[in-house]
Amino acid sequence: MSASATLHAQEDTALKANLQALIQTHQGHVTLYACDLKSGKTVAINEDTPVPTASVIKLAVLFEALKQVQKGKAHFEDKLTLTKANQVEGSGVLMFFDAPQTLTLKDVLTMMIIVSDNTATNVAIDYLGLKNIDDRIQWLGLKDTWLYKKVSLPAAGPVPADQKQFGLGKTTAREMAGIMEHFATCNLNAPGSSAKPTEQDEKLCAAAMHMLKNQFYRNSIPRYLETIDTTEGESKIANKTGALDEVRNDVGVVFARNGPIVISEFTYGNQDKSWTPDNEAEVLLAKLAKTIVDGWQ
Repeated sequence: MSASATLHAQEDTALKANLQALIQTHQGHVTLYACDLKSGKTVAINEDTPVPTASVIKLAVLFEALKQVQKGKAHFEDKLTLTKANQVEGSGVLMFFDAPQTLTLKDVLTMMIIVSDNTATNVAIDYLGLKNIDDRIQWLGLKDTWLYKKVSLPAAGPVPADQKQFGLGKTTAREMAGIMEHFATCNLNAPGSSAKPTEQDEKLCAAAMHMLKNQFYRNSIPRYLETIDTTEGESKIANKTGALDEVRNDVGVVFARNGPIVISEFTYGNQDKSWTPDNEAEVLLAKLAKTIVDGWQ
């Protein structure tokens, strides 16, 4: 091993120890995977443990949408119908709209990501196809990631036996980091392909990253890293959160000074079930993200 590689290994070990020191007092479970895309350095804690996704699974829905547009099976301008049947409670605003209502596919995806709109997600799942989304997840080579159903609605038809344990979806910190890396590097190709993104791919990725950089919930990864007013300029952090009473998750890419860093963080079984900005798990996710970026920058 070269001196440089040894140094990196030592740095990663030290970083992991710093992260574990933060985690040890948390009243809940934590899984984490992060990668510096420029240097290749990684840090991981319980990275292959299956966890509830909550709304983070919407990243998989977005990726399938890009693939269908890339293949000409769908278009951002396609007209979708918001129906009362898809209006559900939780995050978002479409549940308050009069229905039926006509929206474009891009409108629906934007609402799904920027305000994590549950109703928009259900409209998107209907249009893209639940099976197509799960088939795409397998196409990506992911073994422990699954979208079981639409949001806040009962599962339709047979589902895997662990659906009740995980709810909307399951994943691992490592696998969801992989999906975010596809967005960060504009890689819409099959696993193993070295093909460069086409001009169309670049436009699709730019649209997705614009949504992710304007994501409304910013109390976790961006909390201590955001340097601008995101209402006035585009953020250097693209992320997607997920939250339930006992769950707080955030998966994002930080476009740091020395290059992009993918951070995938999940907490579950949390004792603090509050819905305040200073929820214990959300503050922990923010501290972990800053420690990672500071350690590698």
